[in-house]
Amino acid sequence: MIREEEVFPIGRLTRVRGTAADLEMTYTDDALDRGTSEYVVLRLDGILVPFFWEEYRFKNDRQIILRLEDVETPEQARRLVGAEVLYPYSEIVEDDKQMSFGMLQGFTVEDVATGHVGRITSIDDRSENIILYVKTPDGREVLLPYHEDLVADFRIEEKTITLKLPEGLMNL
Repeated sequence: MIREEEVFPIGRLTRVRGTAADLEMTYTDDALDRGTSEYVVLRLDGILVPFFWEEYRFKNDRQIILRLEDVETPEQARRLVGAEVLYPYSEIVEDDKQMSFGMLQGFTVEDVATGHVGRITSIDDRSENIILYVKTPDGREVLLPYHEDLVADFRIEEKTITLKLPEGLMNL
């Protein structure tokens, strides 16, 4: 059984391509190129389901054409459209563990000065100014800047990142 903490989001299936059972995936992480996994995980009705992939190719800088084993007809493929695609942490090559920002989703954020901040729910990396959306234990959402100069500690196995946040930022 695949557990939520063992995978991270890399994209979403957006449509069936042509008359084949190929699927188009909008990706947020190039884990298929950086990792060694022979499968991806799809979130289907809230359940994590592994699918072995036969092949993939890049359509452009945001989309991949993906062929999955045992998905042989366009009708079967259409049932998967809209599914979130996830990738196992354990299959990222050690040299590539500098990570992509998408891998941070679900990580726990700690602050050097104040301790536990919350859990990362999403990341906005569309510009040079990376923003972490963090849900605090009291249910608030805080936006935190991400920059390598702010990182005090990073533990991929524990899924935690410790930041040196500017004083007073959490009070805004």
